[in-house]
Amino acid sequence: MKTHHYSTQLQWTGNRGSGTKSYTSYTRDYNIQTEGKPFVLGSSDPAFRGDSSRYNPEEMLLASLSSCHMLWYLHLCSEAGVIVTAYKDNAIGEMEETPNGSGRFTKVILRPVVTVQEESMMHKANELHQKANEMCFIANSCNFPVLHEPESKI
Repeated sequence: MKTHHYSTQLQWTGNRGSGTKSYTSYTRDYNIQTEGKPFVLGSSDPAFRGDSSRYNPEEMLLASLSSCHMLWYLHLCSEAGVIVTAYKDNAIGEMEETPNGSGRFTKVILRPVVTVQEESMMHKANELHQKANEMCFIANSCNFPVLHEPESKI
């Protein structure tokens, strides 16, 4: 079994001068960086006093699931002779907040729209989403269902 290691650097940028003196005295802004790559500007969801112009952790979780699924899917299609010419996903997630203020995702639905080269490829193109879901590293790490509602077209 192979083991892979990853690292990121996160820096909070929301100190307005008095740190966390009160709940409203600071912003939830932060930067994420990996060596040699541009910053990702993050904040909390606006429902939790965040900046809506920045990515929040919930959106990044959806993006991770969506992109991991897509990468596996394209790999599997290339092996199966399914020629994909376009791929777009409109992923949605559901998170419930608990009475103590914490929360959890209860499900994510990936809704990829895949364009294939020929009509004869559509059936196999739809089937491969299940295998991609089984192979996705990120989906395999979640404790909630990651569902998919794929659509194929020519």
